[in-house]
Amino acid sequence: MDRRRFVQSVIAIGAASAVRPPVLLAQDAAGLRDLADAALSTARRSGATYADIRINRYRNQFVFTRDRRVDNIVDTEDYGFGVRVIVDGTWGFASSSLVSKDEIARVAAQAVAIARANRAINAEAVRLAPVEAYEATWDTPVKKNPFDVPLQAKLDLLLQVHEEALKVQGASFVSASMQFVNEQKYFASTEGSHIRQSLIRSYPSFNVTSVDKASGKFYSRRALTSPMGMGYEYVESYPLLQEARMAAEEAVATHKAKPAPAGSKALILHPSNLWLTIHESVGHSTELDRALGYEANLAGTSFLTTDKLGTFQFGAKTVNLVADKTQEHGMATCGYDDDGVKTTRWHLVKDGTFVDYQTTRDQAALIGQTASHGCSYADNWGSVPFQRMPNVSLEPGAKEMSEADIIAATEDGVYVKGDASYSIDHQRYNFQFSGQTCWEVKKGKITTQLRDLAYQSNTPEFWKACDLLGGRSTYQLGGAFTDGKGQPIQINSVSHGCPIARFAGVTILNTGR
Repeated sequence: MDRRRFVQSVIAIGAASAVRPPVLLAQDAAGLRDLADAALSTARRSGATYADIRINRYRNQFVFTRDRRVDNIVDTEDYGFGVRVIVDGTWGFASSSLVSKDEIARVAAQAVAIARANRAINAEAVRLAPVEAYEATWDTPVKKNPFDVPLQAKLDLLLQVHEEALKVQGASFVSASMQFVNEQKYFASTEGSHIRQSLIRSYPSFNVTSVDKASGKFYSRRALTSPMGMGYEYVESYPLLQEARMAAEEAVATHKAKPAPAGSKALILHPSNLWLTIHESVGHSTELDRALGYEANLAGTSFLTTDKLGTFQFGAKTVNLVADKTQEHGMATCGYDDDGVKTTRWHLVKDGTFVDYQTTRDQAALIGQTASHGCSYADNWGSVPFQRMPNVSLEPGAKEMSEADIIAATEDGVYVKGDASYSIDHQRYNFQFSGQTCWEVKKGKITTQLRDLAYQSNTPEFWKACDLLGGRSTYQLGGAFTDGKGQPIQINSVSHGCPIARFAGVTILNTGR
């Protein structure tokens, strides 16, 4: 089969799958309860003081194009269940992809046996914060289910992005993609909860590269899109084609851009850049398991140890950072976490002071708290739920300030848009970030484009240097579609909202020297 016929056949298969009705799970509510009872009753009879079951179905569709061609199409579905139990103050977990009453009962008994085996190495009994029993259903509010949209329509739009970008002289290569995820989840526990949820995330993106054939140098500009807890309406509302042309123009212009001026300057960050700095310096540093030294994979531990809680000056008085599992369009937004806790919003940093962590039911008591903040999440039915990052965001300033206002108030600085490469140490303290496009600001005006720029600081110095915050009109959501944590690694999706912001006296580096 030649490439054209192969792609057409894949499109036909994808289109057929895309029009399947959105069934939450294979069973109705009564059927799910019957399955859950097989796990919970078996666990109780076997000696568990607590048990829960998650029966989940996952649907993923990823569409990739490159240089005016379809590069890859991924369409997967996964279905199974996991059972957690506490026996003698010790966790046990087991899972299976065979969803039947007999298998569920067998796996529940296996989870109990694993808990008993784990007891020999458990130094401290698990203490769960209390939680209400919920009978609930929660779905991501979407206007258009992305899995109902024909695959051909998605490919057509992505290939139009290629054409628009390649109209710009000097644009050399283009790649574009769409990624869609649907988590269909059922949770039941011995505490009486029965919760059904359907979570949807969408992520359109592209990358344009310009190569100078004479020098061999190249510069790229990615889309400033962010993944969102939305349906296909996000793809249709975002100006992908207009931004594709702008991205190509900026990538080409970077070849002749002025080298970044090194030194201490005012740093203005667009939300498309600042979200990543929030993620790395605030999101990971306020995870309680990292602060306690229980978790160090990928992002390390944290300098925000528990002795700093409630007293440490994290940032300027105007800096307020909130965790919010209910934020509109947030990718970590849901009705209930994987402990069955109803999700909420709370401050991590209030008026510049570090005031709280991200917690789960089995963590709250470790710092003397009586309730979980609802941060338990597992990325699959076969994964163990543990503490994962909620949406973490910087609140806008009390005074309404626009992008133009902040630029006009800046005598000598740089303006950075879009996230790019970064580095941060394993205490989430010292860091360096760069951007997609950078601009010089002189006497209240943007003067010229810059290249090879990075900014360097440490977490408390950086947030204490925040001297101007944009108003609500400048607030945007950014986010990480695939944030990793744990061993074995699990993936979480999380959003970070922020306004445009200015930071005084930040070290600017020229990375091209």
